[in-house]
Amino acid sequence: MKTEQATFYYVGAFIDELARCGLRHVVVCPGSRSTPLALMFARRYAEQQDIRLWMHVDERSAAFFALGMAKYSGQAVALVCTSGTAAANFMPAVVEAHYARVPLLVLTADRPPELREIGAPQTIDQGRLYGAHAKWYAELPIPEASADMLRYVRATANRAVAEAVGSPAGPVHLNFPFREPLVPLPSDDPIFEPRADFQPYTQTTSGSRSLNFEQINQIAEIVTSNAEGIIVCGAEYRHDPQFASAVVALAGKLGFPILADPLSNVRCGTHPRDQVIDAYDAFLRDPAIVDHLKPELAIRFGAMPTSKPLLQFLQKHSNAAHIVVDGGGAWNDPALRATHMIHADSRSFCEALIALPTISSLSAQERNKYWLSLWQDIDQRTRRAIELKLDNFEEPFEGTVFATLSGLLPDNTVVFASSSMPVRDLDTFFDSRKQNIRFLANRGANGIDGVVSTALGVSAVSEIPVVLVIGDLALYHDMNGLLAATLHKLNLVIIVINNDGGGIFSFLPQAAHPEHFERLFGTPHGLDFAHVAALYSADYQQPKDWQHFRNAVTHCLGASAGDKNTKSTGLNIIEVRTNRETNVSLHRQVWAAVSGEFAKVSESSNPTS
Repeated sequence: MKTEQATFYYVGAFIDELARCGLRHVVVCPGSRSTPLALMFARRYAEQQDIRLWMHVDERSAAFFALGMAKYSGQAVALVCTSGTAAANFMPAVVEAHYARVPLLVLTADRPPELREIGAPQTIDQGRLYGAHAKWYAELPIPEASADMLRYVRATANRAVAEAVGSPAGPVHLNFPFREPLVPLPSDDPIFEPRADFQPYTQTTSGSRSLNFEQINQIAEIVTSNAEGIIVCGAEYRHDPQFASAVVALAGKLGFPILADPLSNVRCGTHPRDQVIDAYDAFLRDPAIVDHLKPELAIRFGAMPTSKPLLQFLQKHSNAAHIVVDGGGAWNDPALRATHMIHADSRSFCEALIALPTISSLSAQERNKYWLSLWQDIDQRTRRAIELKLDNFEEPFEGTVFATLSGLLPDNTVVFASSSMPVRDLDTFFDSRKQNIRFLANRGANGIDGVVSTALGVSAVSEIPVVLVIGDLALYHDMNGLLAATLHKLNLVIIVINNDGGGIFSFLPQAAHPEHFERLFGTPHGLDFAHVAALYSADYQQPKDWQHFRNAVTHCLGASAGDKNTKSTGLNIIEVRTNRETNVSLHRQVWAAVSGEFAKVSESSNPTS
C-alpha cells in the first residue's frame, strides 16, 4: 500500500477515535510536515461537523487559545503544529496547562527517524519536548494500515483523551513522524472497522476521589473540636457549579467564615453569601488585626489564593490545624502549613462531612457566634472604608476599575483577569455580588504571556459575554493573539489598564533604587493602543472619567436597561490610562484607610469595638 494511503487510514482512525471520545475542537497552525493531521481534521469537519477546526498563524497564541477553550469547557482541546521550533512555541501554554490542570492534547508533527540528527531542515529533538510538564507522552510509529496498527492508534487516541481529562487534568503530548508524500490519499477499502454505535474502541471510566466512612469521621473529629476556624477557597482547578453551595452549607454548619478568592467562583453567585469574606486582602495587611484573628483550624480548597497577605496570615498562625483538600492528588501546600493533606473531590468532601450526624446537627449560632460575627464585622467595615476612599480619589486609580465593574456587570458574565496587578486588584476591589459571574485567570504559572489568546479561547466556547482586564505589557506581549478575533469573528471586551510599563514592580523593593529602575523594571514603551485597535479592526474608547468608563463598558457589552444579557459584538478595547507612581500612592492610601478604621485595636484589642 502506498505511503499516502496508509497515512489516510492511520490518521483518519486516530481522529475518528478523538471524536468518539468527545473531542470537539482542534486548533491548527500552518506547516508542511503536519499536512496529514491538518487535512484529515479539515476533512473530518467538512464531512461530520463534529470536530471544529480553528486556524491560527502564531503557534504561541494558538496554544493559549486552545488553553482558554479547554479551561472554560473542562474538555480536552487538540493542538496541531508542524515540526521544529513550531512545537517549542507551544511550551508556555503547555507549562500553564500543567500547573493549572487544563486538558490539552498536543499533536506535533515530526520528521521520520532517518531524517533526524543529520542536518535535515526544520528538525529538532521533539521527544519529550515538554519534559515533566506533559502528563503523558508517546511517539507514534510511522503510519501503517495494518489491522494491528489501526487498533493501536485508536487505543492511543482513547488513552490520550482519558489522560488529558483524568484528575488531575493536564497536557498530553503525542509526536507524529510522517514520511513524504504528506498528502493523504483517500481510499474506501475497509481494513479495520471501528466499534459499532459510534463507541470508542476503548471506553475509559474513572470516578472522583473520596474518603471512606472511617476517614471522613476522623476529619469530622478535627473539625468539630476546633470552633474558631476558617475556610479558604482559592482558584478552582475544575469548574464545579455545585461546589459553592456545598462549601457554603458546610460553613453554615460550622460557623466558619469563607475567605473566597474570586477565582474560586464562590465569592459571587446566587448561593447564600453572608459568610463570604471578600475584603481580607486589605484588612490582613494590618498587623493588629492579624494578631487578633487567631484561627484554630483552616480548611483550604483549590489553589493557594492570589492574596499575599492571606498567605502570610496562614503562615503566621502555624499552630492551627491546616487541612488541604485537593481532588487531583497533588501536594498543594506553598504555605508549608498543611497538617492534613486530603486527596478527595472538594464538593464530595463537603457533602460527606455535612451528611455526618456530628456535623448535620450543628448550628453556627451554637458553635461560636462571636467568631463568625467578628470576621463579618471586620469585612464589612473594611469594605466601607475602601468605598469611601475610592469615592474621594480624583486621579484615575486602577482599583476603581474592578470596584466599578463589580456593580456594573450583568448576570452571566465571564471576567478574565491578567496576571500581575489586574488579578490582585480583582481580589481586593471586586466585592461579593449576587450576579453569576465566572472569574478566570492563568494562575498555573502566573505568567503574563498568552493572556489575550486565552481570553479569546474562552470567548470561542462561551455563550455569555467575556470581559478581559489586562495590563499594557501583557496586551503588548500577546498582540498577535488579537488576530483570532478578526479571523473567527469572536466577541471580547478588553479593558487595558495602561500605566506605560510594569506597574507591579513599583510596589517591590526594586523601586527604592531609581538609578536603574525604569530601564530594568518600569520598562516604559509609549505605545498608543488606539493604533493596535485600528490594526485589528477593534472598536476603541479611552474614557475621560468613570462615568464615561461605565458608559463604555455598558455600550461594549451591548446591554441596555431592559436587556442586561445581550452579548457584546466583535472586539472592543477600552483603555484606562493611569500613572504608576500615583497608583502605588493610592493603593497605600486605601490600606492606610483600612488600618485607620481599626486604629483602636491597639488600645482595646477588639477590632469591632
